[in-house]
Amino acid sequence: MNHDHDHSPHCGCDVTAEQVDQARRRLMKGAAAAGAAAAAGGAAAAATPEARALYADPAEPGLPQVDMEIEAGRTALVVTDPQIDFLSEDGVTWGVVGESVTEQGTVDNIERLFIAAKAARMPVFISPHYYYPHDHRWEFEGTLERTMHAIGMFDRPGPLNLDGFEGSGADWMPQYKKYIEDGETIVCSPHKVYSPAQNDLNLQLRKRGIDKVILAGMSANLCTQAHLYDLLELGYEVAVVRDATAGAKVPEGDGYLAALINFRMVANGLWWTDDAVERIARSA
Repeated sequence: MNHDHDHSPHCGCDVTAEQVDQARRRLMKGAAAAGAAAAAGGAAAAATPEARALYADPAEPGLPQVDMEIEAGRTALVVTDPQIDFLSEDGVTWGVVGESVTEQGTVDNIERLFIAAKAARMPVFISPHYYYPHDHRWEFEGTLERTMHAIGMFDRPGPLNLDGFEGSGADWMPQYKKYIEDGETIVCSPHKVYSPAQNDLNLQLRKRGIDKVILAGMSANLCTQAHLYDLLELGYEVAVVRDATAGAKVPEGDGYLAALINFRMVANGLWWTDDAVERIARSA
């Protein structure tokens, strides 16, 4: 798909794909090798021991520990942005998110959640991220909005046009297609910034009688965290699957760590994928 755009002078989009890709050399020295080994072995790639240690919960928490119970008929799996631009080595953000995605085993962990939910007949909702040509004419943007627009992230030629969609950065990760395109999964309208405030996720959940959400997907401190906050404000219980998300590592900071701190403070549950899969199976 063509990612070139004639940006409005109001946009000031001066971020280049080369700048976003600056972290690729560091990534390729270690994390990419682990990802290649996992792909060759065919087994699910869980969070590495190093990542588990680096992002371990405090031995003595200072806050009350809460949890969420899955209730059949009231609980759904919600996955944000399970798309190539975030999760594939071919995606435009791999240079900054690839290390975290590999450390956490995010790609395989999201698939494990899809498998568990489908086996348990738990409703699955996708909240995708797409940009159309008219979105590139916004008068102002935040930092990451400007970056996403500049690198053509999640671009499509129009809301009613799927030309070039197959295999593009806006497309689903290939291994997820059999779950997302099974005729049962609810694909919501796209969110445009980070949260589901402007799409129909809340409506679709409410119309199915859902008031508990198991949340996973990309990116940890952006869309996933924003979905958590918005759903909490709307009265849902939300458990986040901590190793079924990941975040960018940039000079400004570690997006995954930033999100994890906030997940601990506000979510109704914070689970590893192993735990989430077992809980989903027991709920069937």
